[in-house]
Amino acid sequence: MSEVRPPLEDPRLDYPATQRNREAILAVLREVLPAQGTVLELASGSGQHVAFFASALPQLRWQPSDHDPSVFASIAAWTADLDNVAAPLQIDATSPTWPLGPDLACDAVICANMIHISPWAACLGLLDGVSGCLREAGPLCLYGPFMRGGVHTAPSNEAFDHSLRSRDPSWGVRDLDVVEQAAAQRGLVLDRVFEMPANNLTVVLRRTKR
Repeated sequence: MSEVRPPLEDPRLDYPATQRNREAILAVLREVLPAQGTVLELASGSGQHVAFFASALPQLRWQPSDHDPSVFASIAAWTADLDNVAAPLQIDATSPTWPLGPDLACDAVICANMIHISPWAACLGLLDGVSGCLREAGPLCLYGPFMRGGVHTAPSNEAFDHSLRSRDPSWGVRDLDVVEQAAAQRGLVLDRVFEMPANNLTVVLRRTKR
């Protein structure tokens, strides 16, 4: 993902794609997130998404996170004026333990544009971690490009997949059927699939009874 760095005195990173897709993602979140509680965002990146969502949904408490602590200054700067956003946490999706404090439960989890720009082990680790921290019936919202039935949904997604795999063979657009199967093995069942702009999807999985 390309980024634009503001002047040196401003730590905020600017990801243009984040600005373009935030309204469409917010419309889905308004439908599927609980009325109150804590939302964990994985792979927060610049912090633009969590700042926008937290401003629009102030009744929820937001916990940003990323595996890369170098983006924490950007997240903190984007969310500095928002009382309902906690300081970012370093979470490696592949780690068997996530640093969520004594109360590990959260009411919802969102993750945008991560599982295709990381190894498959990161997707499986994400599902493992979410299955352990998400309250019963809570949603996990995954945004990004997906294949369906092993087939790309658009030529642009196929080209993007080839580009990703040329950069790192462990990356790539994931097959929703495979993700759904792996999620079900961890107590997360497919609830809804939303068609999004630019041939993306928002996939909503829910935590079943433990």
